[in-house]
Amino acid sequence: MPKIDLAAAPSRDGTAYPEPYDAPCRARRRKRLGNAAGLSQFGVNRLELDPGTWSSQRHWHSGEDEFVMVLEGEVVLVEDDGETVLRAGDCAGFPKGVANGHHLVNRSDRLAVVLEVGGRHPDDDRVEYPDIDLTFDGRESFYRHRDGTPYPGRGRVK
Repeated sequence: MPKIDLAAAPSRDGTAYPEPYDAPCRARRRKRLGNAAGLSQFGVNRLELDPGTWSSQRHWHSGEDEFVMVLEGEVVLVEDDGETVLRAGDCAGFPKGVANGHHLVNRSDRLAVVLEVGGRHPDDDRVEYPDIDLTFDGRESFYRHRDGTPYPGRGRVK
């Protein structure tokens, strides 16, 4: 049946970022709707951000487009050119290869819910984090320092 049971959809809570970069993202929760539907060309997530929680570290992708739509609440889109408040119904898109570091921050006092859509092409993707000493190569599924040294422990993503 194509209808997705939200309660039964696979979830991924927190983050695999190495310390200390994991701290602002620990309380995020994702329902992996694309996985629940068996999609293979693109991923779809229902992201929940408690007050004070970030969607990610500020980043951009070399090989994957991203799209977000706020479903409930309010978040602040932080990108290279500044900050923009996004409320329910607002959308933003990030083309692959455009070096515009971005993330969402819930600065409100209530839950924010965001729909995330992105590619599923890890072999073609490298993620850059302009504010911190972190990179990610989709082929290896491993976080590294900018000099190429791998992060120990939680650095591997699956």
